[in-house]
Order: sequence, then C-alpha cells, then structure tokens
Amino acid sequence: MQAIEDDLIMPTPIPRRIIVWSSLCALLLLQAACSQSWETAFQLNKHYLITDYGAVGDGVKLNTQAIQTTIDAAAFAGGGIVEIPAGKFLSGSIFLKKNVSLYLDKDAVLLGSQNIADYPTQQTRIEGHFTAWPVALVNARQMEHVHISGEGQLNGNGAVYWAAFGAARGAANLDVPRPRLMLVDRCQDVHIEGISFQDSGFWNLHLYHCSNVLVEGVHINAARGPSTDGMDVDSCQNVTIRKCQISDGDDDIALKGSKGPFADKDTDSPPDENILIEDCTFGNGNGVITCGSEATIVRNVLVHNCTIVGRANLLTLKLRPDTPQHYSNITIDGITATGAGRFLNVAPWTQYFDLQGQPSPARSIDHLVIRNVTGSFSLMGSLRGTIGDSISDITFENINLNVANTALTLGPTTNVTLKNFAVNGEWYQLPEPQAAAALPRARVPGQSPPAAAPSAAPATRATTSAPN
Repeated sequence: MQAIEDDLIMPTPIPRRIIVWSSLCALLLLQAACSQSWETAFQLNKHYLITDYGAVGDGVKLNTQAIQTTIDAAAFAGGGIVEIPAGKFLSGSIFLKKNVSLYLDKDAVLLGSQNIADYPTQQTRIEGHFTAWPVALVNARQMEHVHISGEGQLNGNGAVYWAAFGAARGAANLDVPRPRLMLVDRCQDVHIEGISFQDSGFWNLHLYHCSNVLVEGVHINAARGPSTDGMDVDSCQNVTIRKCQISDGDDDIALKGSKGPFADKDTDSPPDENILIEDCTFGNGNGVITCGSEATIVRNVLVHNCTIVGRANLLTLKLRPDTPQHYSNITIDGITATGAGRFLNVAPWTQYFDLQGQPSPARSIDHLVIRNVTGSFSLMGSLRGTIGDSISDITFENINLNVANTALTLGPTTNVTLKNFAVNGEWYQLPEPQAAAALPRARVPGQSPPAAAPSAAPATRATTSAPN
C-alpha cells in the first residue's frame, strides 16, 4: 500500500527513532573516549621499527619473518607500536598480538605477496561460516584495543588473483583462494585510521564479530578487481565508519552474517546492529550499503551525509530465499549523488541457493527510511522480493532525482510512504506492483533446470493522490 503526502511532518513512530538515535549517540561518546586513550597510548608506547629487525623496503625481498619478529619482540616487551617506515615492504600474512599496534608512515607500503602460499590456509571466517581459507595480509584475532593507523598503504598486489579468478570461468568465490587485505576477528575496541587499502586480491577490510569499532579517514580503492568488497562488517555491534573514501569492484560496505535455512540458530553470527556511516564518499560499487550476500539480522543502521561520485548503488538488500533474514530500522539521510548507479537494488539473491531439504524460511524488511537525497542515478532499480518475503513500512522523503531510466521493478509491499519525492522534475508515484519472484528449484548436476515455482499474486494497492 502506498501513501503520498505533501506535508513536512513525517509520521515515523517516535519511540523507535529515539531508541536508534540513543544507541548511536552512546556509540559516538564511547568511541570518542576510546580515541583519546588510543592517542595517549600512541604517544607513550615504544616504537619498534621493522627495519631494525631486518626488513628491507625494496619491493623485492620477502619481509614476512622480519615484520613478524618485530611484532613478537614488541609483544614480549609488554607491547608497543610496530612502525613501517617509508618504502615498499613485500610480505605475506602477519599477525598482531596483545598490546601491539601497527603504524604505517607516510610513503610506507606493505605490499602483499603474489604467492598464495605466503598466506597460510587456516580455519577462518569467510562468507558466513568457518572454513579452510587463506588468512589476510594483516590479521588481528581475539584482542582488545586494536589500533592500526598511519598515512601509509596496504597494497594487495591483487592483479594475479583477479586474473586467476577470471580464468576459472563459472567458479564460485571460494573455488579460487585469494587473500583479504585485513581481517579483524572477534576483537573489541578497534580503531583503524588514516591508512589506504589498494588493489586487494579479495575483500579489503573484514571485521568479524567485533564491537566498539571506529574506522575513520580510510581510503579504499580496488575498483578493477572482482569480489573486492570495501568493508565487510560481519556480525558486529557498535561500529562507526566516518570520513572514508571507497571505490571497489563489489559491495562498498557489506553488512554480513550467516546463511542457509538454520542461519538464525548460528551462535557464531550475532546480529549486525548499531552501525553508523557518515561523511563518506563512494565511487564504484554494488551498494553504499549492502545487506548480504550472507546476512541474517541487520538492524539500527544510519547512513548520514554521504556522497556518491561513481557507479555505486545507493542501497542493495539481498533477499536469500534459503536464509531467514530480518533487515530493520535502516535510515539513509542526506545523500548527494553525481553518479550512474541504481537508486534501489532490493531484490532476490539466488546464487548458490541451497535449502538443504528444508522449507523456505521467512524474510522481512521493515522500517526503511530514505530521506534528503538529491542528484543523479542511471536507474531507479527494484523493490521486490521472493514469494514469502515481507516488505513493509518504507518511507521516501524529500527526494529530488534525475534518473535516466525511471522504471522501478516493484513487488508486493505494505505501507510505503512517499513525501516530496520528485524524479526528473515530476512528482513520483510507484508503478503497479508485479508478482513476487518465484522460488528457485534445486538443480541436479547434468540436468536441465526445472520450471520455477509459481509466483505470488501482487498485493492490492490503495488508490493514491499526488501532492497539491
């Protein structure tokens, strides 16, 4: 059901908004206090220069052992700051330790090896579960007070990994091992600031099961590479991403969890919640924020005062018919777009579909607010789920767009409100809804895919009127 209003007061439930804003304000206060303590620690702690332990910044010598020895020495002495000076330091995987921070000086490059053997294969979190997979270039595991900062660069040297994936036509992501640039795994009080991520072989920054995280002033560029998500926020709570620049070959900021028909029972995948993204600039990518591909519960998300300058979509919500999902209390407020992406990309996601013999679980989207958006997009996109999906309580307010293709694929929805929503100088109205997408059928290797299950009939919409 759609309602179109021209007054300036949005009838959003006040208690729900108070809860979300209170949670995010508390998060900001906590992270401000943490930031001050990290700055003090940086000034007082001893610095350990990796060149004092044999590292050579010529871009040729493999420095994995020298850098890890530096980290180990700092940890043995009770902690300190491992410093990478100007130069190009080739390395495989390194592992931070308790009370050891990492700092990259201006013109410092930690250059990832192009030999996958330099990234040990271990049980690690990837795509919603633990499996044997190469670890990242920089790793922090089960630590408190993780601090990684500076003006230097993590460079994944990723062209060889992109080529390997491209050569394996039709391969799934995990069929071709590729290293991430950074994995922060089950950590609390995390501060990542100032550094650049360049040309990752796979995901750039993967945060798994972390809480009280601040990512600030980070630049991510991997626009040429496949599966090069900018940030993967996986089962995390109380995360702020601020003043970052992101352009990549996949999702810009992906909010992730688990997958499969039993995902809501996965104790390794708590909800993604209390996520604040503000004052960021996005170039290319599948979504300023994306929920999925593997995601279960995502709630209390605010994207505020951001800019799109490339082909990035504004919002991607992947609805997996094999996974119980609930995306709620997501607000996007204050966006300027001069790009060529999609305004909305809310759609079924059936790649690697596997119900494991179970019935399709419930999926829902509710209390999604998009307001104060101006600028250009190439497509309106889609707002449609699969049979069994519930999409309700959606508000679009104070939106003024120029869109090349104004067609919107709309499925059954409930309580969609448009207020002061203009496209190409005309008041916008939702199109007639289509039926929900059919559930895919399981495929048997060597056989042609069977016919899809029937689609659900479209929901009835109430008669609406345009604003005066």
